[in-house]
Amino acid sequence: MRKFIQRALPKLSKLDFPQVQALILDLAQENENLEVVLDSMTDGVLAADTENRVILCNKAAERLIPLTTGDVYDRLLWEVIEDLDISQFVQGCLVNQETIEDREFSLPGHGGNTRILSISVHPLVQAGKVQGNILHLQDISEKRWREARLRRAESLASLTTLTAGVAHEIKNPLGSIGIHIQLIQKMLAKKRSVTGDEISPLLEVMNEEVDRLNKIVVDFLFAVRPMDIRPYESCLNCLIRELLEFMQYELEQAKVKVVPDLEEKLPRIMIDEKFMKQAILNMVKNSMNAMPKGGTLVLSTRKKGDEVVFRIIDDGEGMSTEVMGKIFEPYFTTKDFGSGIGLTLVYKIIKEHGGDISVVSQEGRGTTFTLTFPIPQKVQKLLGEESKTEWEISDEI
Repeated sequence: MRKFIQRALPKLSKLDFPQVQALILDLAQENENLEVVLDSMTDGVLAADTENRVILCNKAAERLIPLTTGDVYDRLLWEVIEDLDISQFVQGCLVNQETIEDREFSLPGHGGNTRILSISVHPLVQAGKVQGNILHLQDISEKRWREARLRRAESLASLTTLTAGVAHEIKNPLGSIGIHIQLIQKMLAKKRSVTGDEISPLLEVMNEEVDRLNKIVVDFLFAVRPMDIRPYESCLNCLIRELLEFMQYELEQAKVKVVPDLEEKLPRIMIDEKFMKQAILNMVKNSMNAMPKGGTLVLSTRKKGDEVVFRIIDDGEGMSTEVMGKIFEPYFTTKDFGSGIGLTLVYKIIKEHGGDISVVSQEGRGTTFTLTFPIPQKVQKLLGEESKTEWEISDEI
């Protein structure tokens, strides 16, 4: 229908009255269909022309966002919004020609509850030219409540797993201490006195086990307490280079060849360098342990959309699917030594930075850890700007 109307409009002067009448009826029907679709949406849509004046407002927008009374059309978009914070945000975006994704605002809801509104601002484009802007509104209150409930459930499950791991770890040194106390009691029962030389080896073992207990408790507290993360804009590439320089001798001794593949002009991200160094150090050492006879370790950084992606790729022993699913669980380890808390702390540090971590591995074919971090949203995105990354690594190793 739309193509028919577009073909008919240039010939309008040649049409007779019945044909013009039919064309107007078709246009009216087309417009009505568009209005029905827009008003049936659960998401709100507000559109403005190049002068930032409202040209479209659907029913969901009227319901989701507090608008001024009266006709909103042909008025400046930010002037029809009653909420001061949202109005100022929209004005700033439109005046500065910014594209913004999913900015969240809290609004009072029914019964004293708080509504969470997600607002996105996009250019309105026709035939490759910007004709104005679109405001996209979503009520994400239920989504955030579900996420909060899920986080609480996950926290409880993690705490249960962590507690079980701690109990298991504590059991062994406590058992050892108990046995050595019994040995000392037997020695005292046989003799009225014992020499320091006789009792010293037993006390030394007990001291070692107490140290083990202390380390378990310290790791446990580190895993469950909120971290004092103090992020600031930092250069991830610089941090990686510093860490590689610090570990150079250790990597050479382990016969591990490091291949830094760091993207130039990588955007700065918000990180706490102290904690991030600890996380990356743990992961590099984990990769070194997976290559006992040496190998190649690739450290790659790339900008991908609104994120910085950091990958640690080794060609070591790899992991089975079962092991891969458990590596971030507290006190899980496949080594004969170590507490099994290292990757749990890595996971916690990355999450505390608002990032994400995933792993892909196959036995005998190496492992890839992928870390993603959000880029601080300062830079304006121009229309038609594309992600400048060419970096695509298959999930198959």
